[in-house]
Amino acid sequence: MLPHHKDAGATNEKEEIEMKDYIIERALSAAAYTLDNHSTIRETAKVLKVSKSTVHVDLTDRLPKIDPQIASEVRGVLMANKAKRHIRGGEATKLLYRRLKDAKKV
Repeated sequence: MLPHHKDAGATNEKEEIEMKDYIIERALSAAAYTLDNHSTIRETAKVLKVSKSTVHVDLTDRLPKIDPQIASEVRGVLMANKAKRHIRGGEATKLLYRRLKDAKKV
C-alpha cells in the first residue's frame, strides 16, 4: 500500500501478499524476459506492452513476495543494467552527433 493511503501500515499479512493471478503472471513473465535477455525495464515494458512503472513495480515490489529466488536473480540484472546506464547514454549521444554531422555534409 502507498504511504498516503488511509489504511497504510496494515499488518494483515494475507492482505499484503494476496495478488490477482494476472498480476502474478505478469510479474513472472517480466522476470523471465528480463533474465533470458538481460533486458532493461524499458525493453521489458515494450515487449510486454505495459508501462515502465508497471514493470518496475512488478520486478522490485511484487516479485520478491511471489518468488524471492527469482527476484534476487532479477535484481542482479537490474543492478548490472544500472551500472552500464552511463555507457549506453554516452553511446546514444555519440550516435546523435554523428548523425547530425553526416546530415550537414549532404
